[in-house]
Parts: sequence; structure tokens; C-alpha cells
Amino acid sequence: MTTILDQAANDYAHDLAALMPTSATAWGMAGHDHQLQDFSPAYFEAVAARTKRMLADVEKLEGDAVTKAVMRDRLGLELQLHEAGEDIRALNNLASPVQEIRDSLLQMPEEGRAERLAQVPRALAGYRESLTLAASKSMVAAARQITQLRQQLDHLVTGNTLDELGAASDVAAAKRACAELSEWLRDWLAPQAPTADSVGRDRYELLSQEFVGAKVDLDEAYESGQARLVEIIDQQQRCAVELYGAGVGVAEAIAELDRDQRYLIHGVKALQQWMQQMADQAVADLNGVHFTIPEQMRTIEACIDPAGTGGIFYTPPTEDFSRPGRMWWSVPPGEEVFHTWQELTTVYHEGVPGHHLQLGSALLERDRLNLWRRAACWNSGHGEGWALYAEALMAELGYLNDPGFRMGLYSAQRLRAARVVLDIGVHLAKKTPEGATWDIDYARAFLRDHAVMSDANLEFELHRYLGWPGQAPSYALGQRLWQELRLDAKAAGMTAPEFHAAALAQGSIPMNILRQAVLGVGP
Repeated sequence: MTTILDQAANDYAHDLAALMPTSATAWGMAGHDHQLQDFSPAYFEAVAARTKRMLADVEKLEGDAVTKAVMRDRLGLELQLHEAGEDIRALNNLASPVQEIRDSLLQMPEEGRAERLAQVPRALAGYRESLTLAASKSMVAAARQITQLRQQLDHLVTGNTLDELGAASDVAAAKRACAELSEWLRDWLAPQAPTADSVGRDRYELLSQEFVGAKVDLDEAYESGQARLVEIIDQQQRCAVELYGAGVGVAEAIAELDRDQRYLIHGVKALQQWMQQMADQAVADLNGVHFTIPEQMRTIEACIDPAGTGGIFYTPPTEDFSRPGRMWWSVPPGEEVFHTWQELTTVYHEGVPGHHLQLGSALLERDRLNLWRRAACWNSGHGEGWALYAEALMAELGYLNDPGFRMGLYSAQRLRAARVVLDIGVHLAKKTPEGATWDIDYARAFLRDHAVMSDANLEFELHRYLGWPGQAPSYALGQRLWQELRLDAKAAGMTAPEFHAAALAQGSIPMNILRQAVLGVGP
């Protein structure tokens, strides 16, 4: 049943799409691909003003309790972040306007791409206005993040990422705007930048609540993250012996896995073909057995992202599924050898039963969920927590029985646990497990000890954690909340398929509210 609040939320989603064209592209909402917001202070104020009006409507319009709770939580936090200046100050290596512009151009349909490209100079000028305003309030990103962003801008100038996206004159103008922004960052903003990476407890707590979708005891999370690392390393050690015999350590087993021909793929094209095959197989195997996967969702595309940042991510289908869900590997330049033992669990994370199943399921709930809940509402703890839960579920279902692939799962889990420790440790200025002080050198060594990745990927990940506080821990913290909820659902008499169907039908909502929706009880 569509309520008056649902109608208002639909209008809100359409208004946000008009204000935020790159988000509209990501959400799969048609009609805005030719547009580009300017990222100026006026833009952020317009978004906030519309959000305030919607939040006021939540209190006075008739609607279901879950929608009201979700909108109060998410919109309220968005406004808190706006008032704190988190929007105008955003600058890091992954989630700030430069990356949003670049990624939208690369991932959007070709129609409208040239028009959006032509607006890049105006958008970057607006972004500079926002950073200038933030600087006047002593809100400047750490120097390390400015360096990272400048490197990305310089790559856009000297590389071919923007080539062929529009008219030659517009490509040249976009590159010139990137160069000018890079110079401005170097000459004007960088001298004002702090050298410290830590953002402090107050700011971190707000960001953590936004990403996790629940208030977290950060001190407990820091300690439990360390304990979890010990558990995972023990699992890895047992797996190492199973793979290569008694006396073989974890590092030795991983080195051998990287040489093991059974788990090697050569060439980017072969990687794309392999992950497409694995994704298709997962859909075929799980449908009708563990999940009901509607026909519209049985198509998923494996893609290579030309940005070359080293990231791996998923983009959802359009609302009408004319554009399918897509898994993207952003392969760094020069990388030609890939390790399936490490990547199989990632296919399950990004595809089925991970993000593709999660986001597609929400999109299909047209009769129950308004457009904002289906397409525009995203909570990292719910979304990334589900994707990690999905990886572990595939192991539970027997898809990672091969000890090499199981080592890949453990390695992925180890990285996510390490993120919790590193992220909280740096930003809350905690003592290291050895009792020292967290700094960039210790953080890099800590990540190298716990992560299986190339040096390029490791540096990207490290700067991601330093520059996007609270986001990375939401994966493991969200997974823990999913696992706890499943245990409680089982105790209430629900089977695993029943629990999955009930939970995914709610869309991406804060975990405390999901608990209420699925079990009918409070946190």
C-alpha cells in the first residue's frame, strides 16, 4: 500500500536526482545523465534544504513505521554531517567530487556523456569554492590526502581516461580544469593542511554512526578486532597445513598459492572472462535452492574499470533493469597476473549472493518500498556487512571447500578485521597492540602484515582509511550485526532462506531498524 509519506519520498528521490545528477546515474534513475552538479556551497545548501523539508514531512505525513524510522535516522544524520561541514570539506582518494565526476563519466551510458564532460570545468570550479569555504573554517584535509588527489588529477591530465568521452575541445577543457585544480591544491590549500591523519573521537563517532548504521562502542570494537585477527590467523594456519603440509606457515602458503598454476590467470581479458563465468555459475546454482532470484536479476556483467585505481566495486542496475548490475575491477596499469584463490570470494561479495542480489532485491520491491528506499538509501554497514556475510555464507554452503579458495576467504576476513583496528587506532589515537603510537609507517607495516595485495593496492587502501574515516570498519562491524541478527532469527523459528528473503526485502537500512523490521523487536 502506497502511503502519503511514500508519495512524498518518491518526490524527494526525484528531486535529489535533479539536484545530484551523478547520484541519479548511480541509482539508475533516467533523465539526468547529461547533467553535472557544480559541487559548490550553494549546491550542498540546496541538497540540505530539500532534505530538511523531507524530514519535516516525515513527522506530519501518514506512513509506515519502518520508513519513518529509516528517514529520521538517515536524513537526520545527513543534516548533522552537513552542519559539521563534512560535505564541503570532502577530499580523499576515493569518495570526493573528483572521483565522483570521473567515475560517473566512465560508468554511465554513452548517451549524455559528452554533455556531462563539457560541464567538468564548472563542477571543479564549484568544488574549489567549497574547499575554500571549508578552509576558512579551518576544515582542511590532511596533507597526505591532498597529495593523493593531486596524483589522480595529474593522471587525468596526462593519461587517456578522458579521451574520446566528448568533443576534443571539451576533453582539453576538462584536462585544463584538472590541471588548474591540481595547481591550486598545491599552491593554496596544501600550505594550510594539517600533517596529522587523525580526525579525533567526536568527528569519528558521527562518521561511524553514518557508515555502520548503529552506534558502536569504538573501544570494544578496537579490542575485538584484535581478537578477531588472532582467530583468523589460526584458521589460516590450519589451512596452510592442509594445502602444503605440516610445518608450512601462513606467509609461506600464500607465497606458494601465488605461484600455484591451479590458481593463476594471465591477462586482464582472461580475468574478466573468469569472473563472468563464476558470477553466472553462482546465479545458476543458488537460484531456486537458497534464494529466489527473479529473471531480471539473473544477468550480471563483469567489467574492467579503466581508471586503474586498484579498487573493486559494484554498480546496481537501473530501476527498469535495462542496464544490468555490474562488477568492476579497476586493474592498476601493468598488472597482468591474477590469483583466483584470492578473487573468488570477491566475486561472491560483489555479485550473488552479495551486492547484486542485495540491491536488485530492493529494486524489485516496487509494491512495498518507495523509490527513495529502493534506490537512493544506502547504508554501508548494512550493504557491505551483507556482502561479507555473503562471502561467509558461500563457504557455509560448500563453495569454498577447496583449501586455496578458503585461504582467500580467510585473507579477505583478515583484511576486514585489520581495517577495524587500523582505522579506529589511527583516528582515535589509540595505542598500537604493542603499546606504541599509530603513525603512517606503523599503519603501513600493520596493513602489509595482514593484507594480501600488491604494493599499489596496499597504498591505495592505506590512504583510503586515512582519508575516509569510519567507512572501512563498517564492513566487518556490519557483518557481525548481520550474523547476530541471523542467530536471533533462527531462534525465533526462521529458516535461513526465510531470513534472507525477509531481510533483503527491506532495502539498505540501518541495522538496528532492520532488526525491528525482521523480528519485530528493538535493538
